[in-house]
Amino acid sequence: MTQQTTDERPGIAAAIVVHEGRVLMVRRRVSEGQLSWQFPAGEVEPGEEREAAAVRETQEETGLTVEAVKLLGERVHPKTGRLMSYTACQILGGTAHVADTEELAELAWVAHGDIPEYVPYGLFEPVQDYLDGALSA
Repeated sequence: MTQQTTDERPGIAAAIVVHEGRVLMVRRRVSEGQLSWQFPAGEVEPGEEREAAAVRETQEETGLTVEAVKLLGERVHPKTGRLMSYTACQILGGTAHVADTEELAELAWVAHGDIPEYVPYGLFEPVQDYLDGALSA
């Protein structure tokens, strides 16, 4: 890892999955502070690439098989202090459902205009920019 953080825990990889004009969001059973709805995400395992972790976590949490398209960016999350990476992914197969019932309460395909209802504090700018393009097409 090239970026030092105050947090020695592994980084978190998030998958930005867009399908039919909507983005996939999941609601955790246990909120992390203000975070309730978020993108499928989880810890990057030792030796694992960020993009691979985003793909794996999407499969584990939602049952979708996806592939990484592009790393959108990374930052230390302002709410959690964790190093976050965000990867745009496309669906290869499967139907989204709550596959990890211990971690997730529900999932939703969210339209562009409804994102602020799910994430009222706003999205990381590179993710918002990507969604502005992908969801308005």
